[in-house]
Amino acid sequence: MTDTLVEIRNLWLEGRSDEQWNPIINGVDLTLKRGEVMGLIGESGAGKSTLGLAAMGFCRDGVRISNGSVKFDGIDLLTASAATKRGLLGKRIAYVAQSAAASFNPAHKIIDQHVEGPTQHNVMSRAESEADGMALYEKLRLPDPEKIGFRYPHQVSGGQLQRAMTAMAMACRPDLIIFDEPTTALDVTTQIEVLASIRDIVKDFDTAAIYITHDLAVVAQMADQIKVLLKGDEVETADTRTMLSAPTQDYTKSLWAVRSFERPLKAPVVAGSVPVVSVQNVDAAYGKAKVLHDVSFDMHQGRTVAVVGESGSGKSTTARCITGLLPPTSGQISFGGEVMPADYRKRSKDQLRQVQMIYQMADTALNPRMSIGQIIARPVEFYLGLKGREKRAKVDALLEQIELEPSQYYNRLPSELSGGQKQRIGIARALAAEPKFIICDEVTSALDQLVAEGILRLLAKLQDDLKLSYMFITHDLATVRAIADEVVVMKDGRVVEAGPKAEMFQPPHHPYTDLLLSSVPEMDPDWLTNLLDQRGVDNIGDSAVGKM
Repeated sequence: MTDTLVEIRNLWLEGRSDEQWNPIINGVDLTLKRGEVMGLIGESGAGKSTLGLAAMGFCRDGVRISNGSVKFDGIDLLTASAATKRGLLGKRIAYVAQSAAASFNPAHKIIDQHVEGPTQHNVMSRAESEADGMALYEKLRLPDPEKIGFRYPHQVSGGQLQRAMTAMAMACRPDLIIFDEPTTALDVTTQIEVLASIRDIVKDFDTAAIYITHDLAVVAQMADQIKVLLKGDEVETADTRTMLSAPTQDYTKSLWAVRSFERPLKAPVVAGSVPVVSVQNVDAAYGKAKVLHDVSFDMHQGRTVAVVGESGSGKSTTARCITGLLPPTSGQISFGGEVMPADYRKRSKDQLRQVQMIYQMADTALNPRMSIGQIIARPVEFYLGLKGREKRAKVDALLEQIELEPSQYYNRLPSELSGGQKQRIGIARALAAEPKFIICDEVTSALDQLVAEGILRLLAKLQDDLKLSYMFITHDLATVRAIADEVVVMKDGRVVEAGPKAEMFQPPHHPYTDLLLSSVPEMDPDWLTNLLDQRGVDNIGDSAVGKM
């Protein structure tokens, strides 16, 4: 065995679009040693995931390798037979996807999916694999490791499912794991648990890894070296400490400085002013399970209230109550001082028009069979009653508001847009109803930092121009600092702290707020180690959500 595990040389990949092959990866090299972690960073469309999959000798549909070589432990994956690759994938090479919830089969228990790899590759028997899975669950700090595998995927939290996927990837003790944005959609406290678990298990089993992410602070905790990509080109590569302290290229420096946007503080709310939306003593339940407990807060004209907390804290449930999708069991929602019917089906068209949503996953929120013009035109016609040329003119004006050229985007399908462009279409669709209040549900969590900053700047401009009020649901405290006027902190369905942003980021804090603030990764390679030392490794899972 040699020290080098993965060797990629002069790799070129192309993607098929409009009957033509266009470059995606342009002559990139990559060398990964055994037990080493390589971080791949860059904005959307940089080629990170494509390069990570290519390291497995794999391409998505519509993508091809046009030149170069990919060698794993001396085996050329581009010329190897299908049988050889089947023997490697899942056994010596494993993959951890971004969305564990979308990757597990919902019809089968977690342990049944865990044992597939070891048994099919004749690494272990079914009984041995089950026992080993339980040992891995314990090592990954999953609660009740002897029983959690016998649940279905929907019966555990997102962070727990992400760790179960890591355990499944480790089942055959692979030499290489590709981690593709494994913590992007997780709240900060859950992210700490997953990062600590991944780092420990990679170190303990001397596994090499390629860690794909757009979060620079996260990659600083995980990687031995970092490779920066831009539109398929390699910008620079260096060990992590050198890359963080002294990047040589302007593009890398721009990534480091991207969190510079922060809205100026606004004047305090005038005493006695009527809120645009008021949540008053709301309780809510799913079936017999009570999930909201006496939730109250106000949102005023032209201001942004950020609602933060871990997964399961009640943020999105509160939004469902405001929209009328989940009628409260007690309490009420007021709009402009007028109590709204609890059930959206009993609200007037004008009441429905005034409250709109922008969703987290633009990929699934837009109808893939409709053109961009048709998607935006539907609420224009439904709420405003416009048709024909007036409707087209309104759609064009909305596209211009979100800084997209109407002539270029009106007839495109969602699949022809980038992630940031899709999110802009979601914003335009919400604006089409001419609302006064918009709920932004994790609208930047799936975007790279450069694109996310552009979305935040756009939302801020639209708020100023149109005097909009936002409820901003997020687990990203950097986003809260950038855009919020007031902050509401939720835990276990309750509001534990609320107030102006300036006060919320200054001590003293509620212990839970302090936990959230201390869990935000920093651009320091020693940050995670120091945090674990401060809290004690055995206590990292204390804030885990969804324990059953």
